[in-house]
Amino acid sequence: MMSESTNLVGASKEGARILVIDDEEEIGRSVRLALQGAHFNVTWEMTAHAGVARIASWHPDLVILDLTLPDADGLQICSEIRSWSPVPILILSVRDNVADKITALENGADDYVEKPFDVGELLARVRVALRHAAHSSGTVTIEPIFTAGDLQINFAARQVLVRGTAVHLTPTEYTLLTTLARHAGKIMTHHMLLRAVWGPEYADDLAILRVCVAQLRRKIEVNSSLPQILVTDPGIGYRLRQPDSSSTAN
Repeated sequence: MMSESTNLVGASKEGARILVIDDEEEIGRSVRLALQGAHFNVTWEMTAHAGVARIASWHPDLVILDLTLPDADGLQICSEIRSWSPVPILILSVRDNVADKITALENGADDYVEKPFDVGELLARVRVALRHAAHSSGTVTIEPIFTAGDLQINFAARQVLVRGTAVHLTPTEYTLLTTLARHAGKIMTHHMLLRAVWGPEYADDLAILRVCVAQLRRKIEVNSSLPQILVTDPGIGYRLRQPDSSSTAN
């Protein structure tokens, strides 16, 4: 299948470079149009081989990757890209089963959006991934304060405030919360969180994670039964609400 590569004409010089790898022409064009409308610099490839080559030559700021490609499985390509490049990878796929989502995330994807998709949601996920990548790479100077709605974390003081009032967290609750905050807006799978907070020997202990999440929600949410800050991606893991635009985690 012929690949199609199109750079945005007249894009803002500050526009992030986004590579779309998707063999569905209708989807590829609609994603490209949406991204161009948001002033991103866009290139589109229709095969895994062409996409990987474009990453190496063009150095995009973010890759939007379909899982079903004519010449390779997207899960394998995701893992291959991550083995040599830190570029953020956002999966855009019709596959809606939990196993594929978990595999993609644990193979290095930063987020997962199902087709058919809402353009507003896709653009929001793109911006979150780009912002997180910038903060992680140290390309911007930020204060050690994270704010999302009523929640504020002062990393330097190891202090958590909810609606301006200090909240006492156990060491494990604090580690879980700050781990999520450092990846705010990004899905973290159960296994990722268990390994990061409790260690690899607890990688399959979902019960301990769920208990800690429930305890944490009772302390940081207005209504723990309807969480707005620490939300569940069913069967996959958890996502902390992305930080307010005026403040980010370091």
